[in-house]
Amino acid sequence: MKKHLGFALNIIAIGLFIPGIMLPMLSLSMEMGINVMGSNFTPNLIDKELSIIATVEELWLDQRFIVAVLIFLFSVCIPLLKTSLVSFSYFIKNADKEAKILKFVASIGKWSMADVFTVAIFLAILSTNHSETVNREAISAFGLNIDLLISSQTLSAAGAGFYYFTGYCLLSLLGTHLSQSSHKAKAKIVVEQS
Repeated sequence: MKKHLGFALNIIAIGLFIPGIMLPMLSLSMEMGINVMGSNFTPNLIDKELSIIATVEELWLDQRFIVAVLIFLFSVCIPLLKTSLVSFSYFIKNADKEAKILKFVASIGKWSMADVFTVAIFLAILSTNHSETVNREAISAFGLNIDLLISSQTLSAAGAGFYYFTGYCLLSLLGTHLSQSSHKAKAKIVVEQS
C-alpha cells in the first residue's frame, strides 16, 4: 500500500513541479516617493515577477553563470532526477535493482533538499513586504528653503509558482519517504523468511 501511495504522490509532485518552476514564485515592486514643496512624484523603480526558470535565465544573461547553474542544478535537475527515479523504481520487479535506485536517491537526498531551501529563500524575500524607508531633508539654496521628503516602499507577494513548488516539495518528500519505507519493510520480510 505504501509503495502505491508513494508512487501516486510522486506523480502528483511532478505535475506540480512544472508550473512550480515556470509560474512566478513572487512579484516584487519597489516605489520611490518624492515630495518637493507639496508636489509628489512616485516613480516605480522595480516591478518584477520572478519564477525559478526566469531567475536562472536572467542570471545567465547577466553572466552570473555559477549562480545560474547552481540554482538550475539544485532547483530543477536534482529534484527531477530524484522524483523520476523514485517513480521509476515503482515498476522494477527486481528487489536488488529497486534497492540500488532507492539507495542512490537516499544518497542524493541531502542535495535534493535544495528545492526546499529555494522555497525558504523566497519566503525570506517575501518577509520584506511593506518595508519602507523615509528620509527628510531641508535644503537651503539661494535664499529658498526646500523641504524634501524621499521614501521608498518594497512590496512582495507570493505568486502561483510558489504554491505549486511548495506542494511539489512536500508531496515529493512524502512520496519518497513512503517508497523507501515500503521497500525497507519488504526487505525486512524477505530477511525474516530466510
